[in-house]
Amino acid sequence: MAKTTIKISSHCLKELKEICDSFNHEKGQLINVLKKAQEKIGYLPPEVQMVIAEELKVPVAKVYGVVSFYSFFTMVPKGKYPISICLGTACYVRGAEGILQEVERQLNIKSGGVTPDGLFSLDCLRCVGACGLAPVILIGEKVYPRVTPNKVKEILDEYRK
Repeated sequence: MAKTTIKISSHCLKELKEICDSFNHEKGQLINVLKKAQEKIGYLPPEVQMVIAEELKVPVAKVYGVVSFYSFFTMVPKGKYPISICLGTACYVRGAEGILQEVERQLNIKSGGVTPDGLFSLDCLRCVGACGLAPVILIGEKVYPRVTPNKVKEILDEYRK
């Protein structure tokens, strides 16, 4: 079987190898390696997964399985400010769908999209675990509680400055 050619910059390749070095190339550190790689690069495309698999000497399928299983990993680029709308039961019954529609309208993107300027990306989550604060949205790791469609513009404007 021919070895797959990986198209990745030398700078990115160096960073990935340094990350794997920092975890002593231990297979059991796969999640930590992936987390650090995503922090550095922003997302985990197939090329990055292949390098990590090779460095840790694990099958690419195992790396892909971990990346696709955990919702905090992403295989697509995210905006500088990733927005997550909780659509869990508590948030949904308290109006999360209207909030999602307003964010989509304000940013002119759909869930899964990134604004053309790369400033925002938009995704939906099943549950944030902040049901008492429903409905909530997250921008990065900051939680906005009891959001209404009327508050969306004000919240987004904080990041547009």
